[in-house]
Amino acid sequence: MINIAVLGYGVIGSGVVEVLNTNGDSIAKRAGDRINVKYVLDINDFPGDPIQEKLVKDINIILDDPEVKIVCEHIGGLNPAYSFVKSALLKGKSVVTSNKELVAKYGAELLDIAKERSLNFLFEASVGGGIPIIRPLNQSLTADEIIEITGILNGTTNYILSKMSEEGLDFDTALANAQRLGYAERNPKNDVEGHDACRKIAILSSLAYGMQVDSEDIYTEGITGISDKDFAYAKALDAKIKLLASSIRQDDQVYAMVAPVMIKANHPLYSVNDVFNGIFVRGNVIGDVMFYGSGAGKLPTASAVVADVVDAAKHMGTNIWTIWSSKKLELTDISQVKHRFFVRVSGDANELKDHVRELFGEVEELNAQLQGEYAFITELISEQEMKDKKNTLGGVLSVIRTRF
Repeated sequence: MINIAVLGYGVIGSGVVEVLNTNGDSIAKRAGDRINVKYVLDINDFPGDPIQEKLVKDINIILDDPEVKIVCEHIGGLNPAYSFVKSALLKGKSVVTSNKELVAKYGAELLDIAKERSLNFLFEASVGGGIPIIRPLNQSLTADEIIEITGILNGTTNYILSKMSEEGLDFDTALANAQRLGYAERNPKNDVEGHDACRKIAILSSLAYGMQVDSEDIYTEGITGISDKDFAYAKALDAKIKLLASSIRQDDQVYAMVAPVMIKANHPLYSVNDVFNGIFVRGNVIGDVMFYGSGAGKLPTASAVVADVVDAAKHMGTNIWTIWSSKKLELTDISQVKHRFFVRVSGDANELKDHVRELFGEVEELNAQLQGEYAFITELISEQEMKDKKNTLGGVLSVIRTRF
């Protein structure tokens, strides 16, 4: 029997216990032994739940018990999660986590501690929920040099944008629906402002390039500025607007960003809708690979956690090698990266045309979907050029990058 402890009995922690109870026999066959939850750490009580018998409120009970071989952390955030996880590793226990904030900030350090002690620090569930992406990057795609990772990595924002696209809802209505259905938190800032997706692409970038990519260095733009009016133009173009998190290597330089992007049907992420996530990976040998599935939710995420528990159980005393150096990867200055931009400007189209051409040169004019404005798509220009021209143009209602 392999004893584990679960830190945090919220959505994911309770899901881990449920998965182990539901599929215990088949999991035992894969792990080579039965997985037993010996302790659950939580500040709350759960009367009527059998887990109450295993509940502890002092982390030291877990840390000081030599029978506990694996710790599953689902507290979230940095404190006290970081100190608990680090202490568990120093006490000789492997750790599995779904905590994207912890992994993005301290992943390299915690991997080094695990490596030194022939333990494992595993975090498949920190990106993409139930979608396997960490393990493929770490094991299946090691023969490739990764050229690009682009993903829809946040189910909340994808749901909101999907409903705005399909049903013509405005942002506030779509957000309210997401909150009512439990897809969005009461305070949705981390999702709608892109911070959640930013941490996830930082983790994927660090694994893909083997060096630390700090989330603070990644240009991040959320979806709060996207309106139903933008979707009117997107629909006329047979396009969709998605919040894309991208990490792209160009000429031995890497740039990363999170931002709304307009894409057409030839883009592999075009059909990823509702709360689903999709991750597109391009390698220099394998070419294009897609990962698709439930990016969040209790049981899909818990399934990924339990898969890591099984991996840790099968590799007791052996470290699963992960290339992620604490050396920082300096990202390309985003101001030099080039895109085509969809632009909406308030005013009379006939009066604006000449001014726009003076600033941008040749542009693709779009049929006006709304009165009193002019819309166009630029040629390929840098982020800095777009910023400067936007300030000169004035009256800009919307600027969205395109991938066509």
